[in-house]
Amino acid sequence: MGDLQVIGGIKKLNNQNYNTWSTCMMSYMQGQDLWKVVNGSEITQPEAEDVNGILQKWKIKTGKVMFALKTTIEEDVLEHIRDAKTPYEAWNTFTKLFSKKNDTRLQLLESKLLSVAQRDLTIAQYFHKVKTLCREISELDLEALIGETRMKRIIIHGLRPEFRGFVAAV
Repeated sequence: MGDLQVIGGIKKLNNQNYNTWSTCMMSYMQGQDLWKVVNGSEITQPEAEDVNGILQKWKIKTGKVMFALKTTIEEDVLEHIRDAKTPYEAWNTFTKLFSKKNDTRLQLLESKLLSVAQRDLTIAQYFHKVKTLCREISELDLEALIGETRMKRIIIHGLRPEFRGFVAAV
């Protein structure tokens, strides 16, 4: 039952959170010794049962992974892996679906970044928002890496007016 509580803490995969979801799921599966059946040395089903019960163990591991995958994704995303036979196949489906460069999404993120402002956010929330946008842009387009200096300029530009004096002093 403890395993389900950990999975329940992972926000379900949707069209906007693949990178966060995949990082959390990869860590979860590595911690449960399940990653090998997703993207490691045990991605194909053993030919036959042996004295160590290797086929049965593989089926149990793949069942756990498929359950974890299917219960941590939104219903509309489930349609993409409903017929997947192995965790490897399901994981690769997600990778292909969500990792491709999406020009429309990239333009939307760059627009958000250019217009980001602190408004009613705390400093920590505002910094997190800017860093997240920069990271997402960099993940979509490796050639559009946003350096630390540019990120600082963006942060300073969007601060509330009461912080301008502090920025000038620094």
